[in-house]
Amino acid sequence: MAPEAVNHDVTRWAVWGCLLLSPGLLPGQGLTALLKSVELRYNRARTIQVLFEQSYSVQGRRRIVESGELSLRKPGRMRWQYASPEGKLFVSDGKKVFLYSPATNRVETMGLNESDDMRAPLAFLLGKLDFWRDFQKFVSKPDGSDLRITAEPKSNKLPYTKVEFVVTLQYEIRYLHITGQDHSVMEFRFSREKLNPPLPDQMFRFQPPPGAELVDVAADGEAR
Repeated sequence: MAPEAVNHDVTRWAVWGCLLLSPGLLPGQGLTALLKSVELRYNRARTIQVLFEQSYSVQGRRRIVESGELSLRKPGRMRWQYASPEGKLFVSDGKKVFLYSPATNRVETMGLNESDDMRAPLAFLLGKLDFWRDFQKFVSKPDGSDLRITAEPKSNKLPYTKVEFVVTLQYEIRYLHITGQDHSVMEFRFSREKLNPPLPDQMFRFQPPPGAELVDVAADGEAR
């Protein structure tokens, strides 16, 4: 897989991280009630901002680590601003998504609804998070002072076979581990989450850097 293709896949997997916000089990409370409570918390939020570190690995290839700040705003707006690699940027303006790689000075763009990978996070951003739509067999166990939850997809057509995530008693996600159909592994660590911070419109308006190549990418990942 070419480095640029890996970066694109990393960004797609990263967007799925927005979907997997799930609570731990507290004494006297059922899993269903807790999941519903978290759905309400995040679906009611108009904006979210959090620091992230992501890593991607696949058998036989080196582990890739990237980090930065994620900003989300309803409806359908998101901005992944990378500090490492510096200058990398992924933006959704609610209609289209843009991925800029400073290494190649190239921008890849597609419609927000063109890729299946975008549907789950779009539902979250629109206030329609539903854990039972895609997942089954929620299993939990202690992870220090937090809780680790494992979820399996209902369909083998989804891009992953298993998801593990760690949350605090305040229902903040701190860690996410995704196993792909191709046995790849994507991990995220989140910190300093903010609910409803002021995020101006211009954060989600993409401006191509001078001289950047603009490529429209079809849903199958091919340039056109």
